[in-house]
Amino acid sequence: MAGGRPLAFDHAIAYAAVTVLAAVGMTIFGTSANRTLNSAFLALDARAWLMSALLTAALLVAFIFGYLIQDTPMAWLSPYIDPAVLAMVCIVVIPMPIGTVRQALADVLLVTPADLKQHVDEIAQEIVRRYGFISYRAYVARVGRGRQIELYFIVPAGGPPKRSEDWDLIRDDIGEAIGGEGPDRWLTIVFTTDPEWAE
Repeated sequence: MAGGRPLAFDHAIAYAAVTVLAAVGMTIFGTSANRTLNSAFLALDARAWLMSALLTAALLVAFIFGYLIQDTPMAWLSPYIDPAVLAMVCIVVIPMPIGTVRQALADVLLVTPADLKQHVDEIAQEIVRRYGFISYRAYVARVGRGRQIELYFIVPAGGPPKRSEDWDLIRDDIGEAIGGEGPDRWLTIVFTTDPEWAE
């Protein structure tokens, strides 16, 4: 608005080229490391480096354009190249991390993923039907990479006794149906005749 910003395009081109190489290198390094770590925070950092690389690459192209139009009839555009390109890149870049931030907030606030809750409900309903239980309660949350699942099955009072091994077989059946067994899954399965234990 105040007439643009005059630049020394030769120095700007050198700076932008080095920055692009560094940012691309960090993006590749972070992405490669995250294949092993599988961290949402590292993924966000790698995405930040990618955004930096894209931003600086756009500026590099603009700086080269600005350098080439020196001493031409288009030279009057030179002072406007830096702020104009920066404004356009920001419009594209700003929305990129919103999805990751939304997911991170959901994890912090223990928001239940709808697809996981639906999956657990379907399995619990089938177990209730198959074994003649009265009902169930399911509590599901995702904390970072971890999934916490608590299932309470209300069984009929006075029903035929089962051995501990039989209850364990039912638990195994439920665990296999839910899937995702590993260090990131915390699964609790309770059988009770008293609904208050499930509330």
